[in-house]
Order: sequence, then C-alpha cells, then structure tokens
Amino acid sequence: MAMCTSVFAQEQSSLALPETQVSGVSEHFELPLNTPLPAGSRLNLSALETPASTSSLGSDAILNRNNLTVQDAVTRSPGITSAATPGNGNTALSARGFTGHTSVMTLFDGARLYTGAGSQTFPVDPWMIERIDVIRGPASVLYGEGATGAVINVIPKKPFDGDIRNRLRLGYGSNDRQQLGLDSGGSLSDTLSYRLTLNQQQSNGWVDHGESRNLALSAALRWQASDDLSFTLAHERGESEPSNYFGTPLIAGQYRDSLRDKNYNLRNAVQRYNDEWTRFNTDWQLSDDVSASNQLYYIKSRRHWRNAEAYNWISARDQLLRGDYLEIKHDQEQIGDRQSFTFNHSLFGLDSRTVVGLEYNRIRFGVANNSPYKDLGGDYIAPWNPAPGYFQSQSPFSAQTESTTRTFALFAENRLQLSERWSLVTGIRRDQNHIDRNDLRADSRSDRSLSGGNWRAGLVFAVTDQLSLYGQYSTSEDGVNNLISLSPSQQQLDLTESKQTEFGLKQQFWNGRGEWTLAAYHIVKKKLLTTDPVTRLAQQVGQQSSDGLEASLELALEQGWKVSGNASVVRAEYDDFNEMVGAKPLSRAGNRPTNVPRRTANLWLNKALTQSLEAGMGLRYVDARYANTANTVDVPGYTVLDANLGWQALPDVRLGLQLNNLLDRRYAVAQQNSGQQWLMGEPRSFFVTADYSF
Repeated sequence: MAMCTSVFAQEQSSLALPETQVSGVSEHFELPLNTPLPAGSRLNLSALETPASTSSLGSDAILNRNNLTVQDAVTRSPGITSAATPGNGNTALSARGFTGHTSVMTLFDGARLYTGAGSQTFPVDPWMIERIDVIRGPASVLYGEGATGAVINVIPKKPFDGDIRNRLRLGYGSNDRQQLGLDSGGSLSDTLSYRLTLNQQQSNGWVDHGESRNLALSAALRWQASDDLSFTLAHERGESEPSNYFGTPLIAGQYRDSLRDKNYNLRNAVQRYNDEWTRFNTDWQLSDDVSASNQLYYIKSRRHWRNAEAYNWISARDQLLRGDYLEIKHDQEQIGDRQSFTFNHSLFGLDSRTVVGLEYNRIRFGVANNSPYKDLGGDYIAPWNPAPGYFQSQSPFSAQTESTTRTFALFAENRLQLSERWSLVTGIRRDQNHIDRNDLRADSRSDRSLSGGNWRAGLVFAVTDQLSLYGQYSTSEDGVNNLISLSPSQQQLDLTESKQTEFGLKQQFWNGRGEWTLAAYHIVKKKLLTTDPVTRLAQQVGQQSSDGLEASLELALEQGWKVSGNASVVRAEYDDFNEMVGAKPLSRAGNRPTNVPRRTANLWLNKALTQSLEAGMGLRYVDARYANTANTVDVPGYTVLDANLGWQALPDVRLGLQLNNLLDRRYAVAQQNSGQQWLMGEPRSFFVTADYSF
C-alpha cells in the first residue's frame, strides 16, 4: 500500500495534492469499510458488503492508543466491555448483554481455543498483533456454539514480501514497567518470507506485591510454492505471570481509597499461564473460479492458580476474613483442522460465490485442584496493615477430572448478487459434539452427544458504492457452561438457543475521509437454567433478551485532526429466570444480567502538530454494572482519560510518551466475590518508548 501511494503521488503530481494530506488519510483508515473483513464471513466480503455489525482495529491503532493488552484494545470498539478477572484468565468480555467466554468468543488467526472452566489466557500481548476484527451479535453459523454476544478474531503479524525490515522497541515507565520488543520480517528468497516478533514486559505493579511479567513470541515462515499455491507455518508462545491482585475489598459496603494500593493475597500466591499455538496453512488457487484453504492447528495451555481469593469485611471484629484458599491447574491440548473451498459461479443466471467446508477438533482437558476447598476457615487480617500469610488448605491437591471432547462441523455460505444494488448473504452450519468425562476421584464416567444447527440470512442494499443498508436474521447456541468442562448433570441439558434480528447502515463520505456505521438489534436467548418455583428443581426454560443501538464514526479533518469515536446503548434483562436463594426460589425477571453496562462510549482524537510531532487523547466511558442477578449490588461507572505524544526524532527513530488515567480517577474495571471486591484500574502513570527501525 505504501508503494502504491508513493507511485500515485508521483504520477498525479500535476494535481498538486499535498503529500501530507494523502498520507494522513491512509494512516487513519488502515482498514476502511471497503476492505475485506474475514471475521464477518469466509466469502471475502468487505464491511460494506456484510449484513452484520463489524469493526476492525489495525496495529497502529492498537499500539498507539495506550493499550497494554489485547483486551484493552478490543474494548475501544463499539459495545465491547471488560469482565476480566484472574479466574477467567483476565480475558472475559461483555457484548450486547451477554458476558463471559460462554457467549463472547475469541479466535486467534481464525482458530478457536475451546474454553475450559471459564478460563482463557491467550492471546493478551498486542505487540504481535496485526489487527483485531470484531463481529457483534450471534455468529455460531460461522464458528459454532458459544458466540451469541460477539466474536473477536485476533490476527497475528504475517510474513510479507520485500526487503527485510526490523523494528526494536525499548520502553520504561511507572512502577518500574519495562518493555523490550522486536518485530522483523521480509523476504529470505524469491519464494520464502518470514515474520518474527518477540516482546518481553515486566512491572513491579501499582499494588503491594503486584509484580508481573510477560513473554510473547510469534514466528511465521511462508513458502510461495507457485503463483497459485502457498504454505505458511506459524508458531506462537505466551508465558505470563500476571499480578496476583484479586481486588480491593469493600468496608461495610463502601470503597475506601486508603486501601487502593493494598494487596490481600498470599506471599506465595501463584498465577501462571503457558500457551502455545502452532498452525500450518495451505492456500491454493485451483482455477480462476475455485480456491481451497486448509488450516491444521495444535494448541496447548497450562495454567496454575494458588491464591486466597476472597476478602470479606467482618464488622464485629473490624477485620477482613481472608478465605477461598484455591489451588487449581488446567492441562489442555487441542488439535484441529478446517478445510474450505470457495466457488465463483452462476446461480439462476446471477453472479454467486459459495464457500463450503468442514471442521474437526479434539480437545483434552484435565483439571487438578484442592476441592471441595475445605480450608481452615480463613484468617483475620487488618485492612490497613494486612499480614502476608501463606497458602493453607485441609483439602489435598489432586487430579479431579479429565475430559475428551470431539467436535465435527459442516458449514456453507453464499452470496447471491440479486441485482446491481441488492445482494443476499446466507449461511448454514451443523455441529456435532461428543463429550467423554472421567471423574478421577469417584472413578466414574459420563458422556453425552450434543448437536446443533444454525443459520443466517441477510440482505444488503448498496444505495451507492459508499453507502449500504442491511438487515439480517441469525441464530446461535451457547452451552449452559463451557462445553469441554460440563459436569455430568450439565451434559444432560440442551444447548441454549438464541435468535437475532438486526438492521444497520454503513457509509463512507468526504471522498473516503469519513466513515460512520449504525446498527440496531434485538436478541432473545432461550433455555436458560432456572428453578421451578413448585418443585424447586433446575429446569431449562429461562429466557434473556437484549435490545440495543451501536454507532461509530471515523473522520480525517483538515489541519491534521483525526477523530475516532463510538457509542452503544443496550437494554438487557431476564424475561424468565428463577434463582434459588437459600431454600427459596426467587424471580429475577426484569433484572439486568451481571457485568452488563447500559451505555458505553469511546473517543480518540489525534492532532499532527508538525510533520514530526503528533499528539493524541482518548476517552473511555463505561456505565454502572450490577454484580448480582438480584441487582442489589452495583459497581459504579467510570470515565478515564488517556493521552500520548509521538515524535519522529530521526528518520529511523520514533519516541513516544503514554500518559494513562491522566486525571487519576478511582474506578473499578471489574468485580468479583459477588461485588464485595473491586478490581481497580491503574492510577495515573506514564510510559516512555523508543522505536528504532532498520
């Protein structure tokens, strides 16, 4: 793209267009609406051609907007908020009224890691990321069960042809935060190209004993065997030890700012994740009208927690009771293959494109822990001067369960060009899942097959080449819990069923210098677990619904100004949901689901002060959320302001300054322990970077 822009500028010099203006527009819209967006469809459609709400963040936007993690970057897109806690791997998200890994799916380069016991720990490092694609709303027709709220596709940096280019980053900031990053890629020969990224970060943390470290590696080698055939071998690895911070406890239901920096976890607490992803991709253009794609992948995850996770205020003693001494290990391996074929053909005399394919996964998931967690009842600690303590439990640590899940899916998509302006996009998918589970302590076995089918149909009306209107109807399915870790009783239940109706518009304007989107949706999810008020037994008749609006705007203005903003509003509620409280079932109908804010908004402004100096400022707003289904405990909303500066000091040296939480707001990013602990956002901090390109 850079080469094309340069040639264009030279050939059109007679127009006397300022080169700075052209480059500014190109840099702002890394992935405009007319760029193919794989997350929304396998038909190679652009966002303008896709009947769904989609968005994409490029690497520059990810790295230059003060995003420490992939999840930080994702939550700057419309309607996506964080529900991250240490127990879910610090990665869970909320979208369109649905939360957690059971409803918001994360892919890596199009491959899905099946989440076990609510935890997923990769990817988190933004340095290795080329872009992040988001499709909001049900997407089970594309990726299987577990995608009612949204699908996040994290795409790593890819090999590219041309001269070898290298980028080295050094960073240092508050709380002794350090970064050393390398990004290298280019052609090794006429047919071989590579990409290598390496990033190491560590910090002492802003809470007591809040040290963390992270190492991320991504390596890929592509062989262009012929003009029509290419092979890519890629491997990613992540080793992470996040801060062992499980939140700041409330005192008599109130937040105390004097406790903000306190860490109540144990001196020998552990939170350690090791993840590996290996993929072999084959892309083959069989003819002008037929192409084939295959991805063979192997994924491995090892996770270890050993913490005291709950800190409850005991008013009679004016102390905190530290408890929930949990030690847990996950051992997960997944091997899978996805094969697809794309056909350009004629159907009823109309232009048509069809994708058909199949997908297979085999997932082994083992859990070891110290359940039933009969610890010593915890220990009492002073809130303002907590004793560090050490892990103690009366329950021995041992292997608990092993499961093997096999999934097989057939899928198909089609785009039919009904006329010059009208197109019909349809899709269908059939999944077959079989789960074998062994209880190693009880020496018992259970198994179950769960099948599901989903479809979608969407109409797109291209009012002009830069304005499209769309409407779609889609279905999806979620498990009542994560598929590969269903208990024997959960295995006997059906998958939940969701249906969505969505309408929207997408437009480019001002000769490509502006873009905006608008989407309205209605989702109904059925077969939730609820309690029969008469028998007081669990049954699958509950229902949840959500209605919402999402809007986004991108502008490249005069004098070097750039604007990126979005906002969303959602009304989510339980329509039919009974919950056991003690021995009594209580209705939660009309209540809002936990961790779902009504309103969210993001705004980022950039200004080119000179040809070598650029400033940016970003605002993130998240409304209040409830911490329980009774809606009696809430977590306040927040607004956070970030800023940065970038200076091209030399042609090959760029210096940067990131200022996070500029106004030093006190805010809770997430909650746990039924809202009795708030995971607080980082105080005001700075981070200085130096990038050297060679």
